[in-house]
Amino acid sequence: MYLTERQAEILEMAKAEGRVLVEDLAQRFSVTPQTIRKDLNDLCDARVLNRIHGGAIFPSGKENVKYESRRQIAAAEKQAIGRAAASLIPDNASLFINIGTTTEAVGEALLDHKELMVITNNINVANRLRVFPSIEVVIAGGVVRGSDGGIVGEAAVDFIKQFKVDFAVIGASAIDHDGALLDFDYREVKVAQAIIANARHVILVSDSTKFERTAPVRIGHISQVQTFITDRCIIENVKKICADQGVKLIETEV
Repeated sequence: MYLTERQAEILEMAKAEGRVLVEDLAQRFSVTPQTIRKDLNDLCDARVLNRIHGGAIFPSGKENVKYESRRQIAAAEKQAIGRAAASLIPDNASLFINIGTTTEAVGEALLDHKELMVITNNINVANRLRVFPSIEVVIAGGVVRGSDGGIVGEAAVDFIKQFKVDFAVIGASAIDHDGALLDFDYREVKVAQAIIANARHVILVSDSTKFERTAPVRIGHISQVQTFITDRCIIENVKKICADQGVKLIETEV
């Protein structure tokens, strides 16, 4: 495919940031939203980007988007998801919080809770919550990923298996249309599977861009969680699976 100078720049922005939005691009390039939509449609037709509501994302199938870029993707949606998840968790509860930028948003929304025990393999969550005396933080041991502060590996799995908690908050890098939950790092997946197996109530938190992505390693299936919180569930088959399997679906933008 031949790319115009503007399309090439849009593609580079999507690679760097993970997502581009029509309105932002129209303002940046001083063109109409219709012009940008045509650019994005051309790039998506060439299969170098994937279309999402209001923009497009870079389809990273083998390697995840860089951590700081992931934090910026759907940031407002993640905050709303975080607040919705925190509202389900009562004071005096024990819970796992897994790796991920959306799970970090849940941790941020828990700061006013009392007498929580938070077990996490996410250094960012532990560092944020540790200064609050009403929250006891227990952190897993294992290999620390320099890219995002996630703790992974067999030591982390063995550590998680020592607990049986009230709630677990987990994320996924991608959600397939058949309900499969997917990630990029098999070591992280092993920890996530241990978390699911050792919690009484599993809360999956994921913004709607995850429906447009793919990843190579299977965590499990959406039917294994009790609650799924997203900004918008844009895949009808996933809605049907939730209804059929008794998974409570919460859409924060509805």
